[in-house]
Amino acid sequence: MIDLHTHSIYSDGTNTPAELVAMAEERGVCALALTDHDTVGGIPKLLAAAEVTSVEAISGIELSAECDQGTMHILGYFIDHADPVLLEKIAKVQTSRGERNREILKKLNQLGFPLLWEDIEEQAGGDVVGRPHIAGAWVERGHVKTKKTAFDRLLGKGRPGYVDRYHYSSKECINMIHAAGGVSALAHPATIHLSDPKLRLLIGELKEQGLGGIETYYAEHRPDNRKKFMKWAAELDLVCTGGTDFHGGNTPDLKIGTGFGQLRVPDEVLEHLKAAVSSAV
Repeated sequence: MIDLHTHSIYSDGTNTPAELVAMAEERGVCALALTDHDTVGGIPKLLAAAEVTSVEAISGIELSAECDQGTMHILGYFIDHADPVLLEKIAKVQTSRGERNREILKKLNQLGFPLLWEDIEEQAGGDVVGRPHIAGAWVERGHVKTKKTAFDRLLGKGRPGYVDRYHYSSKECINMIHAAGGVSALAHPATIHLSDPKLRLLIGELKEQGLGGIETYYAEHRPDNRKKFMKWAAELDLVCTGGTDFHGGNTPDLKIGTGFGQLRVPDEVLEHLKAAVSSAV
């Protein structure tokens, strides 16, 4: 059993990379990829923690790409986390994220839901600040009962408190991953809000841009979606990747390796990904 989609405190998860490795070993996960949003800050700690365990650690990242309809994320696997060009490019995204957080705070105050930056920093506890921390501060202030409500009412895409940030194009994301020695995969394709024919066409275009895989095994995929994405992957010669999208306490019912209980990513997926990296070199 493997899990190729997890997040740590370096983006919007609640666990350290070492804690993720420990949980993976305890749950019988033999390979674990850390795919934090637009950062590789946790990779060195992941690799160090895995050295004394039976878990194979995979350096990864999840990049947010431009998308008019829904959300598009591109996963990168087996990247060189010290690649200077990659670090320079994601630094631009991180700067944009900081500016966005301040703008969200400003919007919330204007909407009559006052928060202080100190409230948000307290939620983050020294971690990289993201919307989950803003939602947590909102809960703490008593404005809403749950983080989910905060996203549904104000912080989700298209809601009154939402602020967009800088995104690279899908081609730029794929090129960044490839230039850093990795292989790319489209994360949770169902979050791109297109009809099936248009989504299939888009994935074909991503393949032409250099996409190597598509996340077919995913905790929130319905069986019909998984079957459809596997069919498209076979047609386009893309690797079927998979993972839980684990965020720790932010998704308490979801577990590393098994998601909500039904997920099993076949071990051979990892070998297919490694072969895709080798063929791209």
